[in-house]
Parts: sequence; C-alpha cells; structure tokens
Amino acid sequence: MARGSAPAFSLGRVMAVMAKEFIQMRRDRLTFAMIIGVPIIQLVLFGYAINTDPKELPTAVIVADFGPMEREILAGLETSGYFAIREGTETEATARAALARGDVSYIVTIPTGFGRALVRGERPQILVEDATDPTATANALGAMNEIVRSALTREMAGPLAGLAPGTLPVDVVIHRRYNPEGISSYNIVPGLLGVILTMTTILMTSLAITREVERGTIENLLAMPARPSEIMAGKIIPYIGFGFVQVAVILVASQLLFDVPMHGSLALLLAVTLLFIAANVTLGYTISTVARSQMQAMQMTFFVFLPSLLLSGFMFPFLGMPGWAQVIGEAIPLTHFLRVVRGIMLKGATFPEVWPSVWPLVAVWAVLAAIALLRYRRTLD
Repeated sequence: MARGSAPAFSLGRVMAVMAKEFIQMRRDRLTFAMIIGVPIIQLVLFGYAINTDPKELPTAVIVADFGPMEREILAGLETSGYFAIREGTETEATARAALARGDVSYIVTIPTGFGRALVRGERPQILVEDATDPTATANALGAMNEIVRSALTREMAGPLAGLAPGTLPVDVVIHRRYNPEGISSYNIVPGLLGVILTMTTILMTSLAITREVERGTIENLLAMPARPSEIMAGKIIPYIGFGFVQVAVILVASQLLFDVPMHGSLALLLAVTLLFIAANVTLGYTISTVARSQMQAMQMTFFVFLPSLLLSGFMFPFLGMPGWAQVIGEAIPLTHFLRVVRGIMLKGATFPEVWPSVWPLVAVWAVLAAIALLRYRRTLD
C-alpha cells in the first residue's frame, strides 16, 4: 500500500455515508411516509377488508306464500351467514333490476304452493340466481343444499319424515343469470380494462410536471402565455388518446382470445370510458403538482393504485367487504367503472341503468380537476 493512501475498507467512511443517507431519508418525508404507510395499509386491507369467502351478501327473495316451510328456509339462509335477506316484498321485476344493477348478489325464488307440494312429496324447486362472478358466490351456492336440508329438518319430522328418506326433498336449481357457464374470464377481463387504465394513465400523467421540473424546462412552461386550464388540457389530452389505444387493444383481445360477450352498447361503453380516463389522468396531473421528482410521483401512484385494486371489487366482492371499506371504495373511480363495464358487456345495461355509477365518476373528475388547477396556480406562484 502506498504511503498516505486510504485503507481498502473503512468502517468510518461507511458510517458517514449511512448517516448521510438517513438524513436524506428524513428530509424526504414522502418516501418516509410510504415506508410506514404501505405496510399499514396492506395489513389493514388484507386483515380486515379483504374476504375470500364473502358473507352477508345482499339477497332478494321472491316468495308468494309465507308458510312455515318458506319461513324456515329463509331463516336458514340468514343463519348460514352467506345471505343477507333484503326486507320488503320483492317482485320479479324489482329483483331482476336489483341484480342487474349489482344491488343484490342473489335472487332466491320460492314458487307458489311450495309448502303444499313439499307435503305431498312432489319435490318442489327453489331457484337461486346469481350474477357474473363465480368465484365470489361458489361457496354460498355450494352450501345451498345443506342449508335447505338443515332448515327443513324440524318441519319434515314426524309423519312427513318418510316422504323423502335420505334425500333432499327439494330440488335446488342454480342459475348463473349473466354467466351461465361460470367462466371466470368473463368477469375478470372486463375488469382488467379498468385496472390497466388506472395503472397506466395515472402513472404516465403523474410524470408530466415532475419530468419538466427535473429537466429544468418548467420555467419555459410557466413563461408561456397560457392559462392553467389550457396547460392542463394540453398535458392530459395526449394521455387520454394513449388510454384509448389501450382500450382498443383490450377490447379486441377480449373478443379474439377470451370470447367475452358484448351485450350492451359499445358507444355507451366508450363514452363512459372517456370519462373514466379523464378522471384518472386528472388524478395523475394532480399527483404531478405535488411530487418533487419522478420517483415520488411513482411512489404516490402506487399509493393510489393499491387501494384501487383491492377495494374496487376487482379482486374481491365489493358487497362482501365491511361497511367502512365500502365507503372508501365508493370514492375510488375504478369501483364505479367496474360496475359500468361489467354491466354493459355482460348484462346489456343501458344508460339509465348505469347512470347511478356514472354520476360519481363525473363528481370525482370535477373535484380532481379543481384540485389540479389550484395546485398548478400555486406552482405558478
């Protein structure tokens, strides 16, 4: 070793670099918040909000005769924990409309004269209809026979016990109304349209202003004789076009590779998709006015994307989550878009039927646009 040269390895120099790094991390409050916040959010969401065996899913019941047999079956459904019976008298029209909107997950129909037919040993039917997601309802539907058997045990005792010894005296018919074959891709692929758009459009747009800051071209942008609304429009419109390229690719692939049906209006789907993309790119633009670097913008995008993926109803049934998680989910644009895209593609929903999910997208977009403009004015100052 040459005289005066530094040793090959110095613990003191390592400690100095470590001290510098800790100071830098302490100054980067956003990164520090992500280090603490992401594990907490994941623990809370996966521990409390996410349920792979959803219970208490809302259920519409169509019953003409409320005899003892019918009451026992309804009580058994609620006792099982899988079904939450909606109060009030349901007609076939109101129940089907609620299933189409996604307000209920099941329709249970007990026909007229069910009790009399059961006593006569005629093996009457109970019709159970569900919507589009076979993975969300598989456990509940699989337990239906045992639920009905347990519910009728007391009523079928005594003289009625010999009517159907060893067998279920009722025929439970399962009808997957909008996905008869129970194909999971029919429910997943339309949802991927919203998930991919959320991830890419927010990320790409969130880098818009931060890239200008890092490259030093923000001064030229601020010196332009343009209003904040004009600059924002000029920034986000190209990414809206980018989003529609992705929409075309996903829709074509859904038809060619997965044969996903398109029962509704393509024009209506594209119109709502335009609104959804606009809300996402506006959120990305808002993030770009807060983040100081592209790394921070990516971190904030991930911070937004994680709850969107878990609380929107894409991976887990929305109605199966606890109430507080549903409140948070209602503020997420992806939640409402998933209802629209699945309703149009799989159920043939029309504009009046999807409007309850469209107006929240309009409201979210308006709020985000106002915040983005206010944040950009502060940047100008």
